Amino acid sequence: MLVLDDIHKVYGKGKDKKVEALKGINLRVEKGEIFGVVGYSGAGKSTLIRCVNLLERPTSGKVLINGVDLVALPPKALRQQRKKIGMIFQQFNLLQSKTIFQNVAMPLILEHRPKQEIQAKVTELLTFVGLEDRMNHYPGQLSGGQKQRVGIARALATDPDILLCDEATSALDPNTTESVLDLLRKVRDELGITILMITHEMNVIRDICDKVAVIEGGKIVEQGPVIDIFTEPKTQIARSFVKTVLNDAIPRSVQRLIDESSRNHPHGIYRILFKGASTNMPLLSNTAKHFDVDLNVLHGMVTELQGIPFGNLLVEFKGSQSEMEKAIQYIRENNAIIKEVGEDGI
Repeated sequence: MLVLDDIHKVYGKGKDKKVEALKGINLRVEKGEIFGVVGYSGAGKSTLIRCVNLLERPTSGKVLINGVDLVALPPKALRQQRKKIGMIFQQFNLLQSKTIFQNVAMPLILEHRPKQEIQAKVTELLTFVGLEDRMNHYPGQLSGGQKQRVGIARALATDPDILLCDEATSALDPNTTESVLDLLRKVRDELGITILMITHEMNVIRDICDKVAVIEGGKIVEQGPVIDIFTEPKTQIARSFVKTVLNDAIPRSVQRLIDESSRNHPHGIYRILFKGASTNMPLLSNTAKHFDVDLNVLHGMVTELQGIPFGNLLVEFKGSQSEMEKAIQYIRENNAIIKEVGEDGI
């Protein structure tokens, strides 16, 4: 569906003025996927997404949509291809002097579609996003979440194959973010539209994406299914993003108490990650029964990634070194991931 092949983007001219924003980006987004790209400010996220529809023309590389390289197209053919790419923005980009109906209708008006067709299409889209009773209102009369729903309806007006989302939820509160993500999921599930989502919020990646790529310094440093990145991140930046969602740092006061109580006894703090059926197993209970170890749960959470249960525990182990090693091996044999905190875990 969408392939970015060795995309480079350089700004400026002359050796001392060049800024290399993208450095050989390679991505493949399959039809019907929701693919997320996550990175910190300045990593190249927005440049990347603007290269997809050639709002920014790559310095080199290919942008392939259904096998067609947009970079190689002449202007008229490029304009036709762009109709199949919708885009929604962080700040909504609505025309304040136009009604909601007129905002959604704008892409169709620019294509000189018949008035009757525009009326039917805009009414259908506003009903789809839940704003059929707001079509005669103006953007200033809507909440942030409602404005973003208008932005989504407008992006869908030309029946795109791909929807680009540039920080689409960053300006919204958590509850509104959830409702907008539900709508985007509905866009994919009911309309079959592929979504490429740029964000710095790992909770957005967790809640909606099938796959994720982590971008740093203009390069993709890690990518794969969301559940794989959450359970076994390979890079420091990926671990940092995952940690923002797990939120399982041990408070210093608790760490001091642990250190004091365990000063003269072998102990270790381990992160145990479960996915799928293993989340329903009484693994810690069985471990304590089989081995001479004391287990102290410091943190626990269960969530869902791509419809798969995912659990995260921080557990203090106390006992002899040999018993702790046996217990750890037992946990690994029962399809859980266990790493000592501070070793190379997140």
